[in-house]
Amino acid sequence: MIPVVDPKKCTGCEDCVEVCPSQGITMHNGIAVIHDKLCEECGICVDECPEDAISIPRAKSAGG
Repeated sequence: MIPVVDPKKCTGCEDCVEVCPSQGITMHNGIAVIHDKLCEECGICVDECPEDAISIPRAKSAGG
């Protein structure tokens, strides 16, 4: 799944931008933005974020 950024936690450090192998993360108004079409879903940005601002959403279970 594509990681998501919590804009309230993102400090704009750009660590995620630097480590993204697909160059799928940019900054907009000081907040990281992950581009769905470029993201390889590797999770490196999740591990690299010092503020835990990037996470991978949980898959919804069948049946609700």
